[in-house]
Amino acid sequence: MLRPLAMKQVVVQVLTDDLPQVSLTLSRLGNFHPDCRSCDPEQFPEIPGERYRELYAEAQTRLEKIQAHVPLAGHLDPENLRVVPEPELEEQNRWLGEIWARYSEFEEYLHQLADLDHLVDELERALDNFANLNIDLRLLHGEKPFLDLLLGIVPRSHLPRLTEAALIAEHVVYTYLRSGDNAHVIVVGPRGERENEIRSILDSAGFRPLEIPPQLHDEPEKVRRDLAQRREKIRNQRAWQHQQMKTWSQNIREQLEQAQRTLLLAEPFVNLEGATRSAGFLSIVSGWVPEVEIPRLQRELSLALAQPFVLSARDPRRDEIRDVPTALYRNRLLAPFSNLVKQYGIPRYREVDPSLLFALTFVLMFGMMFGDVGHGGVILLAAWLTRHKLKDYTVFAMASGTSAMVFGAFYGSIFGFEELFHPLWMAPLSDPILMLELAFAWGVGFLVLVTLVSIYNRLVVGDEMGAWFENNGLVSLALYVSLLWAGYGMYAEGDAGWPALALLLLAIGALLVYKWREIHAPTGERMLVVVVETFETITGYISNSLSFLRVTAFSLNHVALAIAVFTLAETMGPAGHWVTVVLGNVFILVLEGAIVTIQVLRLEYFEGFSRFFSGDGKEFRPLRLNLGRAA
Repeated sequence: MLRPLAMKQVVVQVLTDDLPQVSLTLSRLGNFHPDCRSCDPEQFPEIPGERYRELYAEAQTRLEKIQAHVPLAGHLDPENLRVVPEPELEEQNRWLGEIWARYSEFEEYLHQLADLDHLVDELERALDNFANLNIDLRLLHGEKPFLDLLLGIVPRSHLPRLTEAALIAEHVVYTYLRSGDNAHVIVVGPRGERENEIRSILDSAGFRPLEIPPQLHDEPEKVRRDLAQRREKIRNQRAWQHQQMKTWSQNIREQLEQAQRTLLLAEPFVNLEGATRSAGFLSIVSGWVPEVEIPRLQRELSLALAQPFVLSARDPRRDEIRDVPTALYRNRLLAPFSNLVKQYGIPRYREVDPSLLFALTFVLMFGMMFGDVGHGGVILLAAWLTRHKLKDYTVFAMASGTSAMVFGAFYGSIFGFEELFHPLWMAPLSDPILMLELAFAWGVGFLVLVTLVSIYNRLVVGDEMGAWFENNGLVSLALYVSLLWAGYGMYAEGDAGWPALALLLLAIGALLVYKWREIHAPTGERMLVVVVETFETITGYISNSLSFLRVTAFSLNHVALAIAVFTLAETMGPAGHWVTVVLGNVFILVLEGAIVTIQVLRLEYFEGFSRFFSGDGKEFRPLRLNLGRAA
């Protein structure tokens, strides 16, 4: 449980014709992580199945487009699996192409109807500009032999000045609609020498001409009735078209779901791309398989293949450790914590899986910082009641609530009340100094533990020098222990003691020598970098240790918030008192609960994972059979 599953590099040699069956078997087992590195391109120069993958990609694209119109629920029966030959896949692709062409025609027609509907909207908006003119709009269209007639919009603030100026130019301004800050006007006057003058006046007044679309050349009310009839016709055509599509889709749904099942069966061979190569009739498939799964893989291939095959397995070489995928143990209780670990990264192969360590320390620190029987009980109950929504995270929430209840019993607190029962240990505010000392001790133990894990992780991947001298290595740990030892001596007895000082000087000297040899730069720069990096190692341990004082700080903060709520409640009447207590506890539960969760995650990620967990491992992603897709 503390380490990933042991992996084997597996190479399966089979006849090329058996590759689809091999891929189907591997996907059904779900224990084979494809790997193309072991495929020798000189010995096996060909990549089998290229045409197959092209057909699959085209057919899958067409099916996905069709599913936008027809939700499908095709699924596979694991007991009735079969290989999809290339001719069948080609035929399915051709048929899906025909179906998609038909749906494209439907879509094109609907787009045309949408364009017509949009045109009616535009005409109705244009008609609103002339709704108050109870005349045939054709009379306002085009030039007149003896009459200068202009239709447009001007700002209402300019209307009086425009009217006066137009009279001077022998034109009349008629306002037929006022809308917001604008006025819709008709400017009428005789044709002749004053035309240029009136246009200059209109420009200075901000006049914007209105064009009457040819479709509106009639009386406004009649035009509006015609537009309503056109809209109704479009609506009927659209409804009829949708009904046609629905009826046709129902008729071909079974065939489409069969096509979907065919593509699901073809998918495993497609996903094997890169992990298989061939030379004529012979092909190889390479990948990583958990060691415990090798006998099962051998047995299932023997049952599935009629022709002989060769399966070889070996341990990972030292130079390929970083390329080995990490297969973590599956544990339902640790699942939510493993998911949170993955938010930081994936451990490298052979590194410690931090899920268990994360689960234990997170739950303990949450309880220490949020210890209250009542609040923890609410979290526990809420997690249970919403378990169908929380799913895997139900365990996470319930464990946190339980921890809060346990520490609440130690602190003697229930919904902030500290006088209802005697604490099993003590209330945090009764001795804050002791609480700070315990938080510091917890931080020291946590950092020592994760440093030991860091040393182990470096050793298992063959980085012996890193395990000794790099940050969070054995020498760094000796430096940290000697600092604590000397500091405790000064605190308890007023003397650091020569053993602690000797270990401190020895550790600092070893770090200085190692960094001096590792850094290649001019002497002055080299000396500066060595001193700065060594000093950074020392201050890093000190600051990380002090970070854990927030464990006590938040436990004290929890009590302080409760005191503030009760102090405020005492200023209220009987009804207001209990309303304040209830609302105050809700506030503490929601706000402080969220903050404490974030702070614990911060301690885990930055003070813990950053010391021993690179997070750049490759996740084990085996071929899996897709039994069905929700549309």
